[in-house]
Amino acid sequence: MAVQLNHEAPAGNDDPEPASSAEEPPERSTERGGLSVDLTLSREASAAIDGSAEAWLVERAHRVGGHLDLDGELRVRVVGDAEMARAHEKHLGDPGTTDVMTFDLADGSAARGAPVDADLLVCVDEATRQANELGYPVERELLLYIVHGLLHCLGHDDHDEAAYRRMHDLEDEILEAIGVGATFMPGRRS
Repeated sequence: MAVQLNHEAPAGNDDPEPASSAEEPPERSTERGGLSVDLTLSREASAAIDGSAEAWLVERAHRVGGHLDLDGELRVRVVGDAEMARAHEKHLGDPGTTDVMTFDLADGSAARGAPVDADLLVCVDEATRQANELGYPVERELLLYIVHGLLHCLGHDDHDEAAYRRMHDLEDEILEAIGVGATFMPGRRS
């Protein structure tokens, strides 16, 4: 899901978005293929994701950027249900948690070839539920959410049945191309 932000007002300390307003500085920042990926973990996420899983996630996010030939900056904050639910309510008026929220700071210009400038919130609790159900590691599900957020920045949406199928098929094509394998299974999610 993509969210438009008011670029005028800085995020407050209790504001769970965007990823760049996190209390802690990003733990990783590397450039490959033109896309810089910064990953931060909330306290809840730190308890669920170990260092090797975190490194795997960052490496695969770079591969996605390279595969899509992206330039720019992607900031990802991995949060728990409570923080995600607050952001979901604040920005979309929708109570409850969700898997990913995309804050496209480039206002859609990446879809026209401009560099990506985006903050993503991804939910480790939702990823854990889905990964446990399907029998694979949580970082694989989190990577799916990152790909989903990037595709929103590139102009894709999933608001009707045809767009939903196209977007999720493309997610799996990308994940297969970078060696992870298809992760989204049409029909298992709403």
